[in-house]
Amino acid sequence: MKGLILSGGKGTRLYPLTYTRAKQLIPVANKPILFRVIESIRDANITEIGIVTGDTAPEIEAAVGDGSKFGVHITYIPQGAPLGLAHAVKVSQPFLGADRFVMFLGDNVIQGGISPLIADFAHHPEWNSQIVLTRVERPEQYGVAKLHADGRIEQLIEKPQTPPSDLALVGIYMFDHHIFEATDAIKPSRRGELEITDAIQWMVDHGYSVFPHVHTGWWIDTGRPDDMLNANSLVLDELVPTIAGKVDAQSKVDQRVTIEAGAEVINSIIRGPAIIGEGTKIINSYVGPFTSIYSQVLIENCEIEQSIVLENSVLRDIPTRIQSSLIGRSVEVVHHPARPKTLKLTLGDHSKLGLL
Repeated sequence: MKGLILSGGKGTRLYPLTYTRAKQLIPVANKPILFRVIESIRDANITEIGIVTGDTAPEIEAAVGDGSKFGVHITYIPQGAPLGLAHAVKVSQPFLGADRFVMFLGDNVIQGGISPLIADFAHHPEWNSQIVLTRVERPEQYGVAKLHADGRIEQLIEKPQTPPSDLALVGIYMFDHHIFEATDAIKPSRRGELEITDAIQWMVDHGYSVFPHVHTGWWIDTGRPDDMLNANSLVLDELVPTIAGKVDAQSKVDQRVTIEAGAEVINSIIRGPAIIGEGTKIINSYVGPFTSIYSQVLIENCEIEQSIVLENSVLRDIPTRIQSSLIGRSVEVVHHPARPKTLKLTLGDHSKLGLL
């Protein structure tokens, strides 16, 4: 099998962070989401991976390279315009050939990886496709699957007003080469895109076997700030904590905290799950649960929790706790004397914010 990662989206729902960074490279628990997707495919014993790229291709290629650091081989597949997921499959046909493959959206995080899904598909060579579903509370906001009595997919409906089930498409799909018949046959939707739901429905309507895999763990599409923070919390909760940096005698760090090499914690309290990145300094501060501080950050005389802070940023002398915030690269947040206020921030890279 081969792997196909779709990494061409602009991430408009994460502006301003994604003005200057591909959304797939924003870290969750100090590791870019795209890296987690690559590792998940690799851990399923798939080493030939294609990455479909768009406008952010140079940044993604610079970060991922040829794949050798992950133990895989990466082929980059340019998608000239964002014309839909099925279009991405279509332009990937020269790479995929006749191989069966897994397609994974590059901004999704899923509990437990995909090895069980790949094994399930591999054990059923008669299946032409398998799609991953999960039960959701508001299915009208998703693509929803209706199933036959024998478990096969009967119908896919995009954001139905009256959902026939609570089973939503997760964004992970397995296909054999018959998917290319579908991508050649379907027409663009009203928004001008070749929709993957239309391609899968074409396969169903033409007698191909499409079966679901119902995922029972958590899954998050990290397209919005709140989703990113939620994914960060869930992944942090699964980390095996390690202390590779320095923690002085005046600090209190609980057992669910990871301190990466070169980081220093001075006269501070850190409550996990949390991670402190390489070269970061935490001085006279409190870092609360579900917080990821990336590399080369300075946090001094501050309180922060349930947040993500990216590299090279400075947070100093802030009189109130920062909570539920996404803070980009090379951001400077300092205190201007004033009464304390609660802060909720989504700051783009290289921002400077003076608090009044």
